Amino acid sequence: MASSSMLLSLFFTILLFFFLSPTLCANSQGNALHAMRSRLSDPNNIMQSWDPTLVNPCTWFHVTCDSNNNVLRLDLGNSNISGSLGPELGDLKHLQYLELYGNNLRGKIPDELGNLESLIGMDLYNNEFKGKIPESFGKLKSIRFLRLNDNKLTGSIPRELANLSNLKVIDVSNNDLCGTIPVDGPFANFHMESFKNNRLNGPELKGLVPYDFGC
Repeated sequence: MASSSMLLSLFFTILLFFFLSPTLCANSQGNALHAMRSRLSDPNNIMQSWDPTLVNPCTWFHVTCDSNNNVLRLDLGNSNISGSLGPELGDLKHLQYLELYGNNLRGKIPDELGNLESLIGMDLYNNEFKGKIPESFGKLKSIRFLRLNDNKLTGSIPRELANLSNLKVIDVSNNDLCGTIPVDGPFANFHMESFKNNRLNGPELKGLVPYDFGC
């Protein structure tokens, strides 16, 4: 009898877990977005609806979710927000589009953005980002569009990006990048306009070890 009671209790525990798991996941994503908001100045109250007491973030403006309450898209382009990004954005495991262009975001681009394995498009252009392009971006196997232009990025273009077979568009123009431009993988198809107004020294020579002139 005790055994049957234990089995019944276990059954209801598992059932409860399956019912609550989407909510728990959504709350985790909501916590990540709320942590992001706490780092930012938002003079136009674009993120006013981002209330952490709600069940999940899918009711917030500028956040798009799927039917399972997974955050797929974050649209905060041209929102006049300022501040820096933190590692919490790397917790949005289902995110497909990160649109933060045309703001006053500064500081380094978090390495944790490389954990967004579902990401298709990342638009961080026209901000004040400094530091290097994270090598972790080489893990973004689903990414097709990567726009980092018009920032203050330094260092070389990570060679890990040459492994992104789905990458169709890259723009790192108008930064302070140095070294040479990869020629492998998708870089064989990119126009030189994507790299203009940097301190880059042209494409690498195939078969030779890349040399970062001036870096």
